[in-house]
Amino acid sequence: MLLLFLASPLIWAQQPVDVAFAGFAFSGAQSTIEARFPYSQRYEAAQKSAGTPIYQLLMRQLQANPPANFRIMSQLDELKGRDQALAVALVIGNETVSDETFGSLHKLMVVIRGQVMFFDFKSMNVVRSYPVSFAYVDVLDHAASKEEVMARVKLVYEGSGDKPGILARFVNNVTKAQIPSQVTRYLQVTNLRVSPEAQAFIPSFLKSEPGAVETWAADLVGEAISTRTGVPIVPYSKGYAIGNVMSLRVSDGTVWELKLPKPDYEITVDLTGFKKIKFSELAGGATTYVYGAYGAIRIVEPLGNKVYIDTALKNGESRVIPASQQYVDDFPHFYDALNGMFVKLAQVIDGKGDEKWLKSAASASAIEQQIVQTKELMKSCK
Repeated sequence: MLLLFLASPLIWAQQPVDVAFAGFAFSGAQSTIEARFPYSQRYEAAQKSAGTPIYQLLMRQLQANPPANFRIMSQLDELKGRDQALAVALVIGNETVSDETFGSLHKLMVVIRGQVMFFDFKSMNVVRSYPVSFAYVDVLDHAASKEEVMARVKLVYEGSGDKPGILARFVNNVTKAQIPSQVTRYLQVTNLRVSPEAQAFIPSFLKSEPGAVETWAADLVGEAISTRTGVPIVPYSKGYAIGNVMSLRVSDGTVWELKLPKPDYEITVDLTGFKKIKFSELAGGATTYVYGAYGAIRIVEPLGNKVYIDTALKNGESRVIPASQQYVDDFPHFYDALNGMFVKLAQVIDGKGDEKWLKSAASASAIEQQIVQTKELMKSCK
């Protein structure tokens, strides 16, 4: 079964609204899914064999935590005959598993990224999308077995300690999502550039194929903005959404082709570099380093060429490295600095951030005015 989702204007009905839970899906062409999601597919199969398929787990959580702004229906068929047929699915877009060796140590990293995707099943249009992700890092004294990797993949989906996993993050986003009473405007990271200087600090597993680094960085920026401001973000479309068409395969084997909306506002991001600076030496031989990330962001309305924000940014995160630590993996600290740069910016835009940080981090002389107009932009996208 193949459905082609075509972009078209969508006028929403008045509340109450019913939204069908369409299930768990993988993005990309059918021929690429097995190679791109080997562990996620094993996790999906294991849950089904145990009698607790992912669809069932998520449906139970959604029923226990009902959305505040609409009703969740368990089947798409329940919306037949209605003027409106809204659905939501958890769409997994990227699975990264790496085992890097540093001397006698092995660093195992598992990262899963996805989208909480709302779409209209009749007009065939993606209408809302909220990015979600979870990363789990472990250090072992041996190469990880497939069983050990699977144990970490399970934690990524189900959570670790007090950190909610992908499944819980999906439910949290659905619970808080709003269905607007009229057509909203769309925001998307459309251009991502990574300088050669920045590329040099990014590990090889994120450079596995052309465009992988840019997709990773676009997802990072999109999630930072979406999560802190509550604004949906159209998925980055230069990865597996060819020509703004995103192919999905859901749990029952059905394949859908979703047409992503054209953004009203475009985000361009430059990642220009990373720096590690020795800050001080502490008692006992420990050393404090500052890990810095440098970049720039520009948000523009292409139709009228109106610029909302255009500034270079920098952010530093300090880390204390004990003298006894023989191996130091710098990339997680650079990641924290990079992610923090966009998280802090989004918090300021949302009115809950550190204004002092903004003044020291942003190069634009009129940054306060840019933030004011960007706040208004975000309101129009909710």
